[in-house]
Amino acid sequence: MTALSSHAFDSPRRATSRTAIDALDLGPDLAQAAEAARLAALARYDVEHTAADGAFDRIARLAARWFDAPYASVSIIDADLVRFTATYGDGLPAHTERHDALCTMAMTHDGPFVASDTLANPATAGSAFVRGDLGIRFYAGAPIVTADGFRLGTVNVYDVVPRTVSDDRADILMELADIAMDEFELRLSAATTVRAERELRTRAEADSAIIGDYAAVLQRTLLPPSLPTIEGLTLASHYHASSPLQVGGDFYDVFALGKDRWAFFLGDVQGHGAGAAAVTSLVRYTLRAAALHHDDPTEGLAELNRLLLMDTSHQRFCTVLFGVITPDPRGGFRVTLATGGHPPALLLDPARGEVHEIRSSTGMFVGALPNATFSACSFRLQEGQTLLLYTDGITEARPDGRTMFGEDGLAQFTQARLGLSTTKMVEDLVALIPDLSPIDDIALLALGA
Repeated sequence: MTALSSHAFDSPRRATSRTAIDALDLGPDLAQAAEAARLAALARYDVEHTAADGAFDRIARLAARWFDAPYASVSIIDADLVRFTATYGDGLPAHTERHDALCTMAMTHDGPFVASDTLANPATAGSAFVRGDLGIRFYAGAPIVTADGFRLGTVNVYDVVPRTVSDDRADILMELADIAMDEFELRLSAATTVRAERELRTRAEADSAIIGDYAAVLQRTLLPPSLPTIEGLTLASHYHASSPLQVGGDFYDVFALGKDRWAFFLGDVQGHGAGAAAVTSLVRYTLRAAALHHDDPTEGLAELNRLLLMDTSHQRFCTVLFGVITPDPRGGFRVTLATGGHPPALLLDPARGEVHEIRSSTGMFVGALPNATFSACSFRLQEGQTLLLYTDGITEARPDGRTMFGEDGLAQFTQARLGLSTTKMVEDLVALIPDLSPIDDIALLALGA
């Protein structure tokens, strides 16, 4: 028997699961209007003319790797055809008739659609992918959903033998669909910005405010809208852009893994601008998916390293601190922190009046070398202590134009404020930034027990 499964998810996109396509159940007139609205969303994102620059190829390769499948694809579904904007594996067509495509099942499904045996499933048994030369016997797909609930296409994996997948693996497919949607959002934002720049180029002073708004909107898509509430832990963060007219490559995030486990990371992608923004988006969602897939954060960094090396279009590396935090039975929290070439975190200990550097002994840049190695260290974040993560924009700032503020300067600044709360410590660092005259972006993330 085939396994046809669906799951409920808590991401903003997945919560908007009843889209225009679902109106098909409500009569032909409403169904026609709903499909017209979905096609209008396709036109808005211009996904039918998306350039093949490798971003979606990476998603297809990553899907195939994590599912150990011979075929994977990213599909766009229009009125009559399904176009595969990216494929992995020889033999997948560039397009197919919509009525004959397996991915139409996933597009109308809440959560991932899984057919463990396509021949045994009446919904998939008649497809040419199943009956034809490919002989597909397993299919899984997840819808690519816009923020306002329209489904543009799917991320798909296929195999020639029947198989089953766990719910956790299905979660990863949904994460990859979110990454694909972020790529479309980035392209839409970039296209809008370019159009605005061309139209307003002759009015440079007026343009600066408008372009700054676009950059700020795009920058916000690369950072979490808010930090989660974690019992017993105080979180504080700040992002300082070196230029209001340019998107930076610094990033951070904190998110739940379930069962009293949380993941967090902070890092810096090489360079600035739209190219760095595209890589930053991919890094964030890859690390999020890796945290669900790997218990060890060093394995997540290794997965990210392989993915960045596949990116022949951007060829950017990044530095990252990637950690997992759980409550400690003795009080406070147990932290495992993996290093990918990033400056050390600082452990602020008011009880001892000390500031310590926290970083594993090894950890190379991520995305620079195919044989890069990563390691992690574990420690207890005790009550009253704060773990401060930062990017090098603050330490490489030169307040007098000559001498860097440096890691020693940051340690001395925090040492003098050990009695402050985690939130107040970050507020004082934010107030310090203008005096440092930084020329690079700065990201701060603090976790206080």
